[in-house]
Order: sequence, then C-alpha cells, then structure tokens
Amino acid sequence: MTKLIIRSEAPKDVAAIYAVTESAFFDAPHTSHNEQFILAALRDAGVLTVSLVAEMDGSVVGNVAASPVSISDGSSGWFGLGPVSVIPKLQGRGIGSQLIREALGRLSDLGASGCVVLGEPSYYQRFGFINEAKLVLPDIPPEYFMAMSFGQALPTGTVTYHQAFSLAE
Repeated sequence: MTKLIIRSEAPKDVAAIYAVTESAFFDAPHTSHNEQFILAALRDAGVLTVSLVAEMDGSVVGNVAASPVSISDGSSGWFGLGPVSVIPKLQGRGIGSQLIREALGRLSDLGASGCVVLGEPSYYQRFGFINEAKLVLPDIPPEYFMAMSFGQALPTGTVTYHQAFSLAE
C-alpha cells in the first residue's frame, strides 16, 4: 500500500471531500445519502472543529469530521464524530480507523469532554465508544448511538447535532 497521509482539510480539498463522501455512502444502507451536503453545511457554518483527510499519491481517499453537539443536561465540550468516508475501493483497509483515531486524538488535545457517534456498534466500540442508556439521540435505536468520554463523567440527556444534519441537499 502506498504511504497514507492523514492531515487537516485544506480549502483545495473541498471538492475531493465531496466526491469521496458521496461515493462512500452511495451504496450504504441506513443513510439518506446527504452526508456530502451535511459536510458542506457544517463547513459553511464554521463548525467543523476537526476535518481530516486521508491522502494517497496526492489524492484524497478519505475524510472524517467532528462538530459540536449540545446535550440537554448542559454538559459542554462534546462533539459528534461523522461523517466518516473512505472511497469504496479502499474500504476495509484501515483508512477509516486511522482517520477516527486521529480525529479522537485531536479532539482530546483540544480539551474536548467527549465524543458521540451514530453508527454500527461492532465498528465503533473498538475505538472505545460505549452505549449509555441515559444519553440519547431521539428516534434512533439506542444500540447505534454511542459515547466516549475523555476523562469526564458521561453526561445524561438528549443529544442534538447541528442543524446541518437535518439537511437533504
């Protein structure tokens, strides 16, 4: 495998991130296929706290984003991980895992309290995400919503993602 570089998104990467995200979710189940629009809206709103790209041979092949979430108990410093995208022909090779680990490390370095994620439990639990019955995302089966604390107590309440997550296009 060619050397993989994980780095912060740059303005020149925006079109490539859009294409990678669109292709990564094209055949994915349990999606509205709006992830590329969510990223654009988060970027436009200035709330992409972390946006990393995976680059191989000068081409963007993956992306991970993290943005602030609010929690009804008033806990601060919490972020939502996602979307996480890798071009289909390179999925299953650990690129997404490297992006996630780097994003979580950067959030921790920024002093974040923790991170939540909506996704496949068998995938995200390997990074340390756990289900917490007292932390909920409305209308989502609880097993698919997980949290990871960076040394803080896990909050309790309802999580709300940025309004960009409700966009269709």
